[in-house]
Amino acid sequence: MIQNIKIAVLGGGGRTGKYLVNELIAKGYSVKLLLRNPENFQIKSPLIEIIHGNAIDFVAVNSLLKNCQAVISTIGQRPGEPLVAEQATKNVLEAMSRNGINRYILLAGINIDTPFDKKGPETINATNWMKSNFPIIQEDRQKSYSLLVNSSINWTLLRVPFIDFTQAKSKMGISLYDCLGNKIDAGSIATFLRLQLEDCTYYNKSPFIYNA
Repeated sequence: MIQNIKIAVLGGGGRTGKYLVNELIAKGYSVKLLLRNPENFQIKSPLIEIIHGNAIDFVAVNSLLKNCQAVISTIGQRPGEPLVAEQATKNVLEAMSRNGINRYILLAGINIDTPFDKKGPETINATNWMKSNFPIIQEDRQKSYSLLVNSSINWTLLRVPFIDFTQAKSKMGISLYDCLGNKIDAGSIATFLRLQLEDCTYYNKSPFIYNA
């Protein structure tokens, strides 16, 4: 029963994360959020529980994951702040092990490389631009992917192009090899992330999704 499933969410206070939180509670999931500034969070529901803390703090992440059945992350790198992707992933994987959780779903950009990619020119250009302009952030994100690959959990790394922050859910394309569209609706991201709680199709895979 969905009513008995609690999802730990990192990044739920961000621009994309808010769409995810609304999607989850609309479908009846209980949601446990890790928020740095809970006083600024405006979504209200009896299905929401808030933990005050930061994704790079293991104690906070471990507290977040207690009594949860799965983890979803939409955290991004904030300018001028410590790198978050690799450390957050380390913290989540360790906390999952301690709390007996086996499902981790997370959001990333199209710039992450996997051995299975057959990226076309546009995706390659976007990836190379990120590597040239934000090499440290890019490397941090790539390290996060490596941690997932070397773990024993069921993970899904969702890769997306430019996000259109709208609740719209346009016709969506999905590919394991290349991003064939240049944008994706935030509403579509939220739905896709939520569906991964119920579907094993993309276990240990890194699909691209985009507006078709």
